[in-house]
This record gives sequence, C-alpha cells and structure tokens, in this order.
Amino acid sequence: MPELMSAVVDSATFATNQPTLAADDGLTLRPWIDADAPSIYEAFQDPAIRHWHVRTAESIEQVHRWIVRWRSAWSSGNGQWAVTSDGKVAGRIGLRQSDLTEGVTALAYWPLPAWRGHSIAPRAANMVTRWAFHDVGFDRIELTHSVHNLPSCRVAAKCGFPFEGTLRGAGRHSDGRHDMHLHARLRTD
Repeated sequence: MPELMSAVVDSATFATNQPTLAADDGLTLRPWIDADAPSIYEAFQDPAIRHWHVRTAESIEQVHRWIVRWRSAWSSGNGQWAVTSDGKVAGRIGLRQSDLTEGVTALAYWPLPAWRGHSIAPRAANMVTRWAFHDVGFDRIELTHSVHNLPSCRVAAKCGFPFEGTLRGAGRHSDGRHDMHLHARLRTD
C-alpha cells in the first residue's frame, strides 16, 4: 500500500500575525486596518466591483465588520491584504477556500478604479503566489472568474495561471449565476 504524503503547508504561518509583503517597486501588501474602511466602501460603490462580487457595502460600519472577519480568517489560511502603492490603497488581494491539509488555495482580487491599467492586480497576484508557494508551501493555487470578466482572464494569463476549464454556473454575480473559468498554478510549474 503506498504511503500517504502529507501536505507541506507551513500551517504555523497562520498561527502568527499576517505578514506584510513588499516589492521593490513601491507595491506593498499589508493586512487591512480600520482606517481602510472608507477605501473598501468606495471600492464597493464601483459598478464593476459590485457586478463581479456578490457582496455590497451599504455602510462604513458594515465594512468595519468585514475587516474584523478578514483578520479572524487569517488563522484558517484565508488572508486578505490591502494592496498599496506608495502608501495609498490601490486594491485588494486575498487567499480564500484554503485547504491547508491538501495544500490548495485560491486567489481573489480587485483594483480600485483609479488604479486599473497600472498592473496592480497581476503584480499583487505574483507577490502572493511566490509567497504562498515558497514561504508557506502550498502545492496549488486556483483563480476563478466569470467567463465574461475579461480583465480577470488577462490577469490570470499575465501571472502564468493556465486555463484549465469552465465551471458551469459556479459563480453568483449581480445579474445571476455565471459560468466560471478555472485557472491554476502548481508549485512545480
């Protein structure tokens, strides 16, 4: 009988404070803080972000509750970072649906409207991907997006996430269920 392999995810990473990740080009990924609530609220007033995400921000108080949940989700491997450029909030990136035993996680992201076209999402995705593979030990990182969300498809391609298939009716958006493209990278890619 073959020996079962255990995942090599360093789950102790998620028992400590969420790290800040920084690049040489001024892009920094840091945990969300209470003072970021207005930026998150602003993001969810944008028609594109509202369309591609199920949630809506009705108040700053509601956003404060999201920040609390994002902080507590860190212990299960589901971290959300504020993407900042030279200290200004430019977007969000996070890990979700993490399975530390299987060594699998998924990326989710959005750039604020003023930062679109500045490669914020691919730069942040590359930073988190390197960290998740090399520092934490995930084996697989998935990225899904609506088949109609062409900018997210471009981010996946820029970051080397090959297209694997279409998940029928797998995502709920403001106008109903959408088929979703599945992209993924392996640590061995």
